[in-house]
Amino acid sequence: MSAPPYDPSRDGELQKEFTDKWSNAAYGCFSSGHKFCREVCPVMQVTRNENHSPTAFHANVVAMEQGHLNIEDVAEDYVHCTQCGACELRCPNTLFTGDFYRNRTQTVKLVKAMRALAVDSGIEQPNWKRWVEATVERKNEPVTEVPIEQERVRDWAEGLDLPTGGETVLFVDCEAAFYRTSVARSTAQVLKMAGVEFGLMREQWCCGGPSAEMGYVDHARTFAEHNVADWRAVGARKIIALDPHDYIAFTEDYPSYFGAAYDFEILYITELVAELLREGRLTLSHPIERVVTYHDPCRLNKRKGIHQSPRDILRAIPGITFKDVDHVTQWSYCSGAGAGLGIERPEITAEISRRRVARAVELEVDTLVSACVWSERPLSQQGAEQGIDVLDLMELVAQAAGLDGHGVGARRVPAMAGMSSDESLRRGLHQAAELQADAAQPDDGQVTR
Repeated sequence: MSAPPYDPSRDGELQKEFTDKWSNAAYGCFSSGHKFCREVCPVMQVTRNENHSPTAFHANVVAMEQGHLNIEDVAEDYVHCTQCGACELRCPNTLFTGDFYRNRTQTVKLVKAMRALAVDSGIEQPNWKRWVEATVERKNEPVTEVPIEQERVRDWAEGLDLPTGGETVLFVDCEAAFYRTSVARSTAQVLKMAGVEFGLMREQWCCGGPSAEMGYVDHARTFAEHNVADWRAVGARKIIALDPHDYIAFTEDYPSYFGAAYDFEILYITELVAELLREGRLTLSHPIERVVTYHDPCRLNKRKGIHQSPRDILRAIPGITFKDVDHVTQWSYCSGAGAGLGIERPEITAEISRRRVARAVELEVDTLVSACVWSERPLSQQGAEQGIDVLDLMELVAQAAGLDGHGVGARRVPAMAGMSSDESLRRGLHQAAELQADAAQPDDGQVTR
């Protein structure tokens, strides 16, 4: 008789390694008892479930260490997090250090680690599993019902005559490459107008960040290894990111995978464009008569401290009336799209986005502007229902520069954000995952890898 298959969750070693690593930070949170984090947490604002609070996320580690809980008991609770980082900034343990962006409570890393422990222990959330399997199969995320194929990853650049490779590479994330192509085209044309020399990858795969955020670290590293090898093969030294999720992956995940050998300079598009404006290399001379407010993407503002450059760009656009909400107030704001929440809990994402757009409506603006293409899908859904346009900052910059930044292909997104008629928006992330996963199923009903 053969021995039963090895089950890593049975011997407790994975959980012990986990609690040994995270118990010190967990006690720091558990013992303080402040719980200020709860009211800035976008998920807690909706669910009002204490199990979804950042303090509970840390308290669970204490309980696991003492033998009162195990990963099976708590894995589902950790679905309820966008990894926005608001809790870390509001935590007194962070505030007392005097440096918001370097010394802070690490709840986001804890959530990622707990999700990875769950996956390694054989505990998977069904929609995340299907989403990641579809991503692995297609090398890009299943962001729309249009077939996601590697051969189409550069279709957005049709007619732009962009080279392959070079010292600087523009990385266009899955959402912009296949769905909101207007953001990718706007970005590329603005960079060309400013005289920035850049190229594209030979074969761009997903950044892997979303897979890592859902707990599938091995898959995420596979994507990272491919992308880094491609960068090196084309001689790249600088990588321009136009989505905050890519930026997080490139500046946090990739260094943890490759260590000192990872020697690329990562530029975020708003930082680069703001610099081009300051240096006079880019001129915005076409007025845009809009009343706008800005949505701080969580991964830029709360996790990377990038909040000034988008505002500098907006103030440089002629004709714009800008009604700002400061970046600290926006610690509690979120689109709800991050870290797989919209895939596994789409109803919570929809409510978080609804509340964010409602705040913008209260300012009597006609446009909500962001610098995160991933968040703009749920925000656009709510904007269509509440009568407000949702635009990417780079779409506005292209218009102000006199460029045609309209998208191409099946997902042609107009710059005036008339997106309410697009049926796929109403399906959202959750439905897109189901469509792609269903397409990958053979006749026996088993999802292929």
